[in-house]
Amino acid sequence: MFKDTWDRFVLYLPLLVMGALALATYWLVHSAPPPGTPTAQRPLTHDPDYFMSGFSVRTFDTDGRVRSEVLGDKARHYPDTQWLEIDAIRIKSYDDKGRLTTATATRGLTNEDTSEVQLLGDAVVVREASTSENGKVLPRMEYRGEFLHAFMTTERVTSHKPVILMRGKDRFSADALDYDNVEQVVQMRGHVRGTLDPATP
Repeated sequence: MFKDTWDRFVLYLPLLVMGALALATYWLVHSAPPPGTPTAQRPLTHDPDYFMSGFSVRTFDTDGRVRSEVLGDKARHYPDTQWLEIDAIRIKSYDDKGRLTTATATRGLTNEDTSEVQLLGDAVVVREASTSENGKVLPRMEYRGEFLHAFMTTERVTSHKPVILMRGKDRFSADALDYDNVEQVVQMRGHVRGTLDPATP
């Protein structure tokens, strides 16, 4: 009799297992949140969400030409501002005419497309000499200071701290600077000093 009972149990065991699985599936479906339910998002904090070391990042235009290259020893990305903080930052940037501007500093902050850069500590921005469309020679420009705010795309450099500006062989110093290379307008404030070279065009 025990053998008959066991045989029946073995015979119906697959049905029992399938029934248990069906009940478990039903419970999971009804206890899961409905599709499309928004999940609670954690508030963004000013804590780095990723790091990079010994890196080089390039951006390209629609024709595949390099527009900028950012290099650094270490970098930290902050999700709340979407900015990178970079140690020993070095930047190369090319405008629409292919003219090169470089920037270096002890530390830097840059947005995602490197169009805006804040340079802190021994900051240097250099725009190499070039020739304008009408054939005029544009002298080499160099900016130095402990803080420089460079707008790489619009070719503008500002600072609220003492800065040195060198245009060719001309040299200027001031307590604050706002230079627009496109409009060829420079505003220097505070204690302004300048040394002009008569040979500079």
